[in-house]
Amino acid sequence: MEDEKTHCSDGDGCRRILEAAENLFADKGFDAASMNAIAARAGISKANIYHYFPNKDALYLAVLRAASSNLRALLAEAVASHGSVTEVLRHFAKAHLEALLERPRLVRLVWREVLEKGAPRARELAEQGFAGVFSALVDILVVGQERGELRSDFDPALAASLLIGANVFFFQARDILRHYPQVRFADDPAAYDDGLVDLLLRGLEAAHGGQANPAAGTGR
Repeated sequence: MEDEKTHCSDGDGCRRILEAAENLFADKGFDAASMNAIAARAGISKANIYHYFPNKDALYLAVLRAASSNLRALLAEAVASHGSVTEVLRHFAKAHLEALLERPRLVRLVWREVLEKGAPRARELAEQGFAGVFSALVDILVVGQERGELRSDFDPALAASLLIGANVFFFQARDILRHYPQVRFADDPAAYDDGLVDLLLRGLEAAHGGQANPAAGTGR
């Protein structure tokens, strides 16, 4: 897919196309969102879309790559801003959840495609969309293990899955969580991620049979 025409630096035409495509794909699904409708939403001609993208599938993958690029930038910013791996994880967890909450249509688009198209589309999403972000997060966890900041006896891919999956769950279930009397973090995403990273770093089991740190369950 690297040789496809995606010259978004030519102006704001490509940006408008990607925004329109993201919204229509999310609202209607990939199959029901026509190139004519995307062109109308973007305020351009259908021919102009084909100047940037050879077909609808290429446009769809470009939407995903743009989102993945944004997430990679968030992770790179976290690495550049913090020395320790634990602080990188805290920064990225919050930035990742903020990105999900700011672009709900994109998140729904991804899950809609996975649910409706199944394994073939899921593989495409992984390979063309978000594998780079996931791999970069795993690499950071490995660095933490090599530095001795993190335990060496856990699977970094599993930890990355838990972190990303927990944020996606919060995005999907926040409206339900608000109605659970025990939940005090539904309207405080930052506290949610503080507590989440604490749990990942410290675990649930009390050390040496003693009492667990009370801050671990309170969002610090």
